[in-house]
Amino acid sequence: MSIVVQKFGGTSMATEETRKKVIDKIIKAKRVGKELVVVVSAIGRSGDPYATDTFINMIKQGNENPPQRELDLLMACGEVISAVVLCNTLHASGYEATVLTGGQAGIITDESYGQADILRVDPSAILLLLKKGIVPIVAGFQGMSESGNVTTLGRGGSDTTASLVGEAVKADVIEIYTDVDGIMTADPRICSAAKVIDKINYSEVFQMADSGAKVIHPRAVEVAMRANIPLVIKNTFTDTAGTYIIHYSAEELNILKKTTGKVITGIAHIPNRVQICMEDSDIDDELIFTGLADHRISIDIINIFPERKFFTIDARYLQLVRQMLEEKKMKYYYIENCCKITLIGERMTGVPGVMARIIRCLKRNRIEILQTTDSLTTISCLIRNEDIMQAVTALHQEFELST
Repeated sequence: MSIVVQKFGGTSMATEETRKKVIDKIIKAKRVGKELVVVVSAIGRSGDPYATDTFINMIKQGNENPPQRELDLLMACGEVISAVVLCNTLHASGYEATVLTGGQAGIITDESYGQADILRVDPSAILLLLKKGIVPIVAGFQGMSESGNVTTLGRGGSDTTASLVGEAVKADVIEIYTDVDGIMTADPRICSAAKVIDKINYSEVFQMADSGAKVIHPRAVEVAMRANIPLVIKNTFTDTAGTYIIHYSAEELNILKKTTGKVITGIAHIPNRVQICMEDSDIDDELIFTGLADHRISIDIINIFPERKFFTIDARYLQLVRQMLEEKKMKYYYIENCCKITLIGERMTGVPGVMARIIRCLKRNRIEILQTTDSLTTISCLIRNEDIMQAVTALHQEFELST
């Protein structure tokens, strides 16, 4: 049985016209003999009647801190509505389909509401429907705890659902449909020269997603990589080939390096960061970092020196972090309105001079670097928000990503 998982995002499900495009993709795959499992996100985006954020805003009008169990139950409704609407449309086109909630699809989680961890996936209900020639339409973003409570998987959870289902049913490929033509070398909204990447390694796209590119969720990539199932990012509204996410061997990476001469695959960025600098103090720094972890505050670009410790946080946590530091009587300062810009490329491993080129490029464009960090496959620089467009465009040109 050749199984394909197709996942459609909120913009694909937003209107009757866009849903016709979704139906066209499903029918096209069915006509060439593919067995399909379809995963859907909630209809539309914030402000649309059935979008997840709309439900959240509705309940928070009466209580800013609703019970998390009930909030998860409400948030899961958007995907169920979306699945039922698509199922009805598919039936009208002459194809049998059945809606499954995340729990009914066999996605079993713990009870960490809002960001549940997966315990296991039982694909038996999905496989039974496929055996009968029925298209399972799975509500994304959700699962069920062992005690029967509805849980949600966190932002981007529908992508994760698609990968989890793909792994469980041993799919040949997982297709993620969105409103862009694929993963691009940079955000096209700030770099007009950005182009679609035809093929990319799992680990590279994981780094891009983790560094701010919003085409696919990092957890979805992690699951697909674990199962070694190709992911394809496609546009619901065009017939472009999209971006294939696969595994490159070391030999294949070396061939690419030699034939293209390129060491960078793409550039991603995360705006609205705050740089924190803790100065020398008698307070045990470990207490501060433990406190940040206890408050579930993720820190990034960490540089530790004998007299100073630098790290960055999301701007929404600034007041909480300031309160923590002041309670401990820590000496500190901070810089707001920063952006983390990251260059990603497995081919840069072992290549000297990449950091020097980045620094030289930014300096030539009079862009101040506030902090840096690197790994074998990434180099990140902290700059100011106001310099994002100029920095990305300049680096994109420096590493010839548009050719």
